[in-house]
Amino acid sequence: MNRTQMYLAAAAGLAVMALVVGLPRFVAGHPQPAAFSGAGALTMTARLSHPYVPVGQTDVFATVDIKGVEVPGATRAPVNLALVLDRSGSMAGAKLDEAKLAAQQLIGQLGPSDRLAIVHYGSDVRSQPGLYATEENKRALMNFVANITDDGGTNIGAALTTARELLVASKAGFKVNRMILISDGQPTEGVTDAAGLTNLVKEARAMGISVSSIGVGDDFQESLMAAFAEVGGGAYGYLKDTSQLATIFRKDLAQAGTQVAHNVVLHFELPDDVTLGEVLGYQAMQSGHSVAVPMPDVSAGQLDRMVVRLKVQASSAGRTVEVSNLRLSYFDELSGGPGEARVQLAALVTDQFELVAKNLDKDATVFAARARSADNTRRAGDLLNEGRAEEAQALLQENGMIFEEAAKVAGPAAVAPDVAGNNALSDTFLKGERKDAAKKALSKARMDYGLMGSTY
Repeated sequence: MNRTQMYLAAAAGLAVMALVVGLPRFVAGHPQPAAFSGAGALTMTARLSHPYVPVGQTDVFATVDIKGVEVPGATRAPVNLALVLDRSGSMAGAKLDEAKLAAQQLIGQLGPSDRLAIVHYGSDVRSQPGLYATEENKRALMNFVANITDDGGTNIGAALTTARELLVASKAGFKVNRMILISDGQPTEGVTDAAGLTNLVKEARAMGISVSSIGVGDDFQESLMAAFAEVGGGAYGYLKDTSQLATIFRKDLAQAGTQVAHNVVLHFELPDDVTLGEVLGYQAMQSGHSVAVPMPDVSAGQLDRMVVRLKVQASSAGRTVEVSNLRLSYFDELSGGPGEARVQLAALVTDQFELVAKNLDKDATVFAARARSADNTRRAGDLLNEGRAEEAQALLQENGMIFEEAAKVAGPAAVAPDVAGNNALSDTFLKGERKDAAKKALSKARMDYGLMGSTY
């Protein structure tokens, strides 16, 4: 039995044990706090900030946790990997030396069932087509890396295209196909506009390739690199320098090799009396009452969360109002076919405002506060990049008020880590280097939106 079979067999054994609940329960007229569903590689737990809603219109937050099933004792599955290294002139010296060392350490971690292609780019692109990581091929791959020298501009578009072609050529027989992009600068040659570059990543994604992006140093465009990970279904990371690249490579390899689901999409069906306010931190596509939100690929044990603001119109007390039907669709690596989970969220309508306040869901309130603060944190980073430091600080101060309100529901201890993190970021804004602080703000915002498993 090969490593893929061992991994899938162990995981499938767990999947058949999963519990399906799916619908909210009401006991003695009281709503239960969460709805759970999971009969495959992924579980979904959803809850409402307001189990009770007053008559009239109310903003209600739905929080949805998506988690990959744990697979104890399973070995990493083989991966078809392309490592895409920036060798532009700005990478000269220690930065490129450390990146090359990290790449060689990654090569050393691969087994003979793994396949690796290497692409490095400046103004032009040079590549080593994919090789199985036998001992002989590892030596060839390491020599290829050792001979990389800094040169030219930053042609990210050509590098993405080359890596995609190499992965597609060798993807047969692999369940996991992954591209890891490293860049320290702005795209300066070839395709340089954000839309064009993001479309290249979308094309790779449509071909079954996930894309992780790692920005290094102060000069890369963080919003663009984060967008690559978002549309590519991979992870995003920011490193001040290249000294930690080896750690990131190990983490991404482990995550790719324990993947349990891809093509993950969360669907919302909204009743007539419910409208979508916003999906915080994710790109949503809406058509009428239907909303679809693509999510990252999910590995064993990985948890990502989504927070959605909904406007609920309740007409009369004493009735149940359906808030949303949720459907999670994905390709299940454990069964080798499509997977699905469903839950329904509903609330009770009351004319007693004290009943609404008394029964606010503590977890959902904290999760929603965190995601709302992430909006401010992300915007604060953008403002800092524009030199508008006072406005950036004002947004972080607003976060403090958001957490104060959440503490009234969940208690100060529930938001203490959030308050501490917000204060630490504020100190970084005041004392740190502007570009570094702005990039840290984006990483923190992603985590607070709920992209915990796909932010390094």
